[in-house]
Amino acid sequence: MAFLQSKPPREPFLHAPASVLWLIAVLAAAHIARIAAPAPLPDAILNDYAFIPARYGTGDLAGFALSFVSYIFLHLNFTHLGVNCLWLLAFGPIVARRYGTVLFLVFFMVCGAAGALASLVLMGNVNVSIIGASGAISGLMAAGIRLFPWPGLASQRAIAPILSRPVLLFSGTWLAANLLLAFTGFGVGGPWQPVAWQAHLGGYFAGLVSAGWFDAWRQLKLTKIFGAG
Repeated sequence: MAFLQSKPPREPFLHAPASVLWLIAVLAAAHIARIAAPAPLPDAILNDYAFIPARYGTGDLAGFALSFVSYIFLHLNFTHLGVNCLWLLAFGPIVARRYGTVLFLVFFMVCGAAGALASLVLMGNVNVSIIGASGAISGLMAAGIRLFPWPGLASQRAIAPILSRPVLLFSGTWLAANLLLAFTGFGVGGPWQPVAWQAHLGGYFAGLVSAGWFDAWRQLKLTKIFGAG
């Protein structure tokens, strides 16, 4: 995570990897570019690139496939964008430092796509537009919890098992919070759905399961580069 540092006094307070900061910049730039575009482009971009389950089966397979990723870069307003960027700044660094830039970005996209897929499965063929990076960031949260150096791990570079106590506690809390969204309907309504609990759960559980795979992939790459010793 990024922390405020008290010493040395001239040390910058942001210690997130460049990949995390650039990703935040891309999300912000995409939002600013959309809202700054002349009418009717801002709404047209939302309509064209949001993830809309009702598009499934329309025959536009290329557009439908693209929206599994493009919806990540769309936000309803600056509040929506700001909240997502803060969560990204909180959980992104531990994953980015562990995986490196390329694997971090691939992991982010995979979790975002998993969030869209979960929305399609759980919502069915409905005409609602899902936007925002929270599904992908939920995957970073899951990976961050598994990659955190909890006491009792075999080594500081070990990854916490899915059934370990801290992972289960955090996952249960995240599941409960999103089920609360589902039952209260918070964030649901109107043509846009910036709070999509289905995407949150899909991204989270994709990140939870695949965090170990990506870590093994990283170690395999390091072994090929530096040798088994």
